[in-house]
Amino acid sequence: MTKKTSLKDIAQTVGVSTALVSYVLNNQKENRISKLVAKKIREVAEELNYRPNQIAKSLKTNKTYTIGLVVADISNPFSSSLARIIEDEAEKFNYTVLFGSSDEKPQKARKLISALLNRQVDGLLISPPEGYEPQLAELQNQGIPFVLIDRYFPDLKTNYVALDNYAAIHKAVQHLLDSGYERVGMVTFHTSLFTINERKRGYLAALKENKIPFRKTWLKELPIDASGSAIAKAVDDLLRGPKPVDAILFASNTLALYGLQQINALHLNVPEQVAVVSIDQAESYNLFRTPITYIRQPLLEMGQVATKILLESIKKNNTTTQVNLEGELVIQDSTRPVEIIVSPTVPVG
Repeated sequence: MTKKTSLKDIAQTVGVSTALVSYVLNNQKENRISKLVAKKIREVAEELNYRPNQIAKSLKTNKTYTIGLVVADISNPFSSSLARIIEDEAEKFNYTVLFGSSDEKPQKARKLISALLNRQVDGLLISPPEGYEPQLAELQNQGIPFVLIDRYFPDLKTNYVALDNYAAIHKAVQHLLDSGYERVGMVTFHTSLFTINERKRGYLAALKENKIPFRKTWLKELPIDASGSAIAKAVDDLLRGPKPVDAILFASNTLALYGLQQINALHLNVPEQVAVVSIDQAESYNLFRTPITYIRQPLLEMGQVATKILLESIKKNNTTTQVNLEGELVIQDSTRPVEIIVSPTVPVG
């Protein structure tokens, strides 16, 4: 087995004390150390493949400089993009991120968080599944720093960073109504998650404020683990019958993906026969023949702010920080105004 390089090995090679090597490699007392000497120490450390003893360092500082991240599904573009942003932000503070997926299952989330805590992470960023409040209260009682991200529970006083879902969806529905669409349907999830239900509330409020009589058949609520065929059926129901909807709002990128596939299968033109809006962007939308209007979530800000709040909490900052971020409605051709669609072509010249 190759002998590990120690601080003493580096000190002997450079001709300085072990303490000085420790100061340089731990970025301490830099204003009192010659830049040339510090540079030489770092060069020798790299040449000798020095790796700090993280276990010893953790015992000394009572920190592992790791944080845990629990998302619903790391394969979802929303979760994977958010994880990358958090990873980059944590690295600025010399933290490493360990992450996993709950698959929307409280039991799996509990097992995953237990595994992360067993690895002595300094804190947690959690996108909790439905019904996870008791476990979060347990973490609070244990004094474990954590920040909820994307989702939160209003009855539980915790740090969180999330989208203002009500305002984002309200804005999207208002845009559809202003563009001349009158029968706006919505495909969402049937869940107790507050943030998802805020999307439904925004949808219903916008219809009511514009004096549009709501029909129960316009709202399709599916299980959070709904299959592609179940989503396709919901879209089918909205678009068939004597009075089909003329616009559909999808409450997640997964719902939108399968919904757009079904619209294609029905050979319907967007927006001529049905307008479409989705929450979240997805690369797969680019494969669709019509650019899709969507609500852009402020992922960069969400990830960076949540990470900073967690690092402050790890420092034993006992304040509770709750942030609701504004979404941006990116208007594209899938919600072209009705008058433009129906206007006859005017000959030129």
